[in-house]
Amino acid sequence: MKKGKTKTAAKKPAGGSAWKKTLKERVPVYGHRNWIVVADWAYPQQSNPGIETIYTGGKQLDVLKTVLKEIEDAPHIQAIVMLDAELDSVTEADAPGVEAYRKGLKKLLEHKQVKVMQHEKIIHELDEGAKLFNVLLLKSDMTIPYTSVFLQLDCGYWNAEKEARLRKAFKG
Repeated sequence: MKKGKTKTAAKKPAGGSAWKKTLKERVPVYGHRNWIVVADWAYPQQSNPGIETIYTGGKQLDVLKTVLKEIEDAPHIQAIVMLDAELDSVTEADAPGVEAYRKGLKKLLEHKQVKVMQHEKIIHELDEGAKLFNVLLLKSDMTIPYTSVFLQLDCGYWNAEKEARLRKAFKG
């Protein structure tokens, strides 16, 4: 540090609860192939106009819990949860708090369909989806790497088995 300068803590940008209002507005119009991402603080704001990024100022698991509840309450959608495979290899020594985070995340997702994939593969799928479909990206105050939770939305009242039966019956 240079002489005469004092070290100051970085200020957090204002978050607030406006993101909850945006989430409530987006969920009814989102459908299968839209995405909602609950991201760590370092997740970049992407330039694709279909990706809306909002800083929540909230704790990662609290934001995720709110998002999951909003999706569960919507009869027209369900979430396919995607997690970074790298998260399992992040150590407590390198990222203090990661073990507690993993425990909390496991509890929140215990009855959910979860895919674990390499981060770059998830990002590729998100980028491909964002070419045609909107994405809501909610940044939390999380400062542990590979903790973003990607929710690819799917139809809540139709599933792969029903689609297979339809395709078998429909031979047009």
